[in-house]
Amino acid sequence: MLVRFSNFAAVPGLPDGDPAASPRGMAIKFLLPDEVETDIVAHSYDGFPAATPEAFLAFLRALPDPAALQALAAVSPAVRIFLDDPKPAPASYATEAYFGVNAFRFSNAAGEARLGRYRILPLAGLRHLNAEQAAARPAHYLATELRDRLIRSDAAFRLQVQLAGPGDPTDDGTRPWPQDRRSPNSAPCPSRPLRSRGMPPGASSASFRPVSSPASPLRMTRCCWRGPRLI
Repeated sequence: MLVRFSNFAAVPGLPDGDPAASPRGMAIKFLLPDEVETDIVAHSYDGFPAATPEAFLAFLRALPDPAALQALAAVSPAVRIFLDDPKPAPASYATEAYFGVNAFRFSNAAGEARLGRYRILPLAGLRHLNAEQAAARPAHYLATELRDRLIRSDAAFRLQVQLAGPGDPTDDGTRPWPQDRRSPNSAPCPSRPLRSRGMPPGASSASFRPVSSPASPLRMTRCCWRGPRLI
């Protein structure tokens, strides 16, 4: 398994404490037998600024220009909500929750299928900084903190699937589902840790695709892991 943490917009040199660095990203690549891979791409905001590829392209083009971004927000409710919603800086990548945007089809042993979205929850609990605290941190405090954390202990997360309910939109990532939607795989995490082992060959150039999945079914039961590899 490979795990990549990131800041929003991927702007080189942007300090971790800058408000423009949120939401944070977490991408997971499962390295399966027979050189098969599947990815989960999530970020620390339950929603998305665009419902279609065309709308997302317009958002990306407007992003570097504050005036263009505000003009887009004036005609796009999803962009307005995304910009206005609080997105505080986390104390650690390991104390942030991450949400999948895309809905996938999940089936159980009985052949029953439901649509759901991934959620990745920190077992250490949520911990965020206020604006003054974030501004006072070093420029790359999140990467430094995570590296130190993995040396002395681990970073643990619970992987869940939030199941869609009646009427929930499954093709529009701008609309989060109600918080009371069921997550069936939310049992306590096993205690055996998986430690960081450094980067395997090719990890630095690995790509993570939000709709990458294996051709054959991927079995998912109660899932939790500790100590992701730091990339």
